[in-house]
Amino acid sequence: MVERRRLGNIVPHLVLWIGIAIVAFPVYLAFVASTYDATTIANGQMGLAPGPLFLENYYRAIFVGTSRSTREPVGTMMLNSFVMAMGIAVGKIAISILSAYAIVYFKFPFRMTAFWIIFITLMLPVEVRIYPTYKIVADLGLLDTYAGLIVPLIASATGTLLFRQFFMTIPDELVEASKIDGAGFFRFFKDTVLPLSITTMAALFVIQFIYGWNQYLWPLLITTKDSMQTIVIGIKKMIVTQDALTEWQLAMATAVLAMLPPVAVVILMQRLFVKGLVETEK
Repeated sequence: MVERRRLGNIVPHLVLWIGIAIVAFPVYLAFVASTYDATTIANGQMGLAPGPLFLENYYRAIFVGTSRSTREPVGTMMLNSFVMAMGIAVGKIAISILSAYAIVYFKFPFRMTAFWIIFITLMLPVEVRIYPTYKIVADLGLLDTYAGLIVPLIASATGTLLFRQFFMTIPDELVEASKIDGAGFFRFFKDTVLPLSITTMAALFVIQFIYGWNQYLWPLLITTKDSMQTIVIGIKKMIVTQDALTEWQLAMATAVLAMLPPVAVVILMQRLFVKGLVETEK
């Protein structure tokens, strides 16, 4: 029985390792390409082992930038992307948890109608309302600003639904106990609901951070200065389609650097992320 179980465990583990290798190999090739010069990459002479220009290429990408396509270093673009992703994640969590708390615990007329109106906005992503949103942001003078990058994207029907489903699992006895102790709605929210919602907030934070980090269309529309462009736009600008030779080593270094923050967020918050999703579905 023990030998059969071991054999049965080897097969799924082998399949998983093969899948990991298939997914990770292009990432490894991007890292290897970031350690060579552009001529070696263009001529197809790049090997599978890292090259000798690791420190030089990454220093140039982070602190200097390219000279042909984008003049801003990757460090500035990563800072812009980080501020945008953090602003969107924190803003969505703040708005979603307050709206869900009001819908679940405040008995006001048409509260379910308000919830379904919020839920229907899932059918109106930024791509659908791109022109009116851009017009409002431009009229408010928010082009090339962090507020312009963040504010139009912080409303979240998904977050409201996630918190509402979790709040509905909180026992009514806790509400009654808080009332007996003389706690109002704000104190109940601060002392009871918020501590219980840590895992749900962590799950939503991971989802929305990656959503904000990977934004392309909206930053492309409202940023005209190189100093405000995000790293996703920077990667696109580095790949030149004209006769000029693309600096592939810097483009690959930028791509590798662009993957690090989302991967770090997922790894560091993996347990809370999974726990938050599981508890929400109870």
